[in-house]
Amino acid sequence: MLHSMVRVLDLDSSIQFYHDLFALTVKRQIEFEQFSLTYLSNHDCDFELELTYNFAQQTPYEHGNGYGHLAFGVDDLNAIWGKANKLGYRPKEIKEFYNQEQLIAKFFFIEDPDGYQIEVIERNNMFQ
Repeated sequence: MLHSMVRVLDLDSSIQFYHDLFALTVKRQIEFEQFSLTYLSNHDCDFELELTYNFAQQTPYEHGNGYGHLAFGVDDLNAIWGKANKLGYRPKEIKEFYNQEQLIAKFFFIEDPDGYQIEVIERNNMFQ
C-alpha cells in the first residue's frame, strides 16, 4: 500500500496533530490552483497519510457511514495517551480486547481535528 487520503479543513492543525502524536512530518507537498496535497510519514514505515486541503472549503466534511478509522501502532500506549490528553486532544479511555483469555490488543480511540477516528494500538505479536 502507498497511502491513505483524508480531506482536511485546517491543514496546519492536522499537520500539528499527526506530528504531535505519531511523529509524522511533511514528506512532500504539491500545490494546485484550487487545492494542495500534503504527504506525511515517519521513520517507522513507508506508508503515507495524504492530507487533501481544498482552499475554498469552509464547512467541515461529512464522513458518511462508510468510513471506519485509521490505525497507528505505538510502542508505549500509556505515554501516547498521556501526551494526547496533556495536549488537549481528548483521547478516549484505554481498552483491552481479549479473545477468551488471550490479550489481542490494547488500544484507545481519538479524533483528529476533522473528526476522523484514529485507533492507537500498542504494538504486540498481533500488531507490529
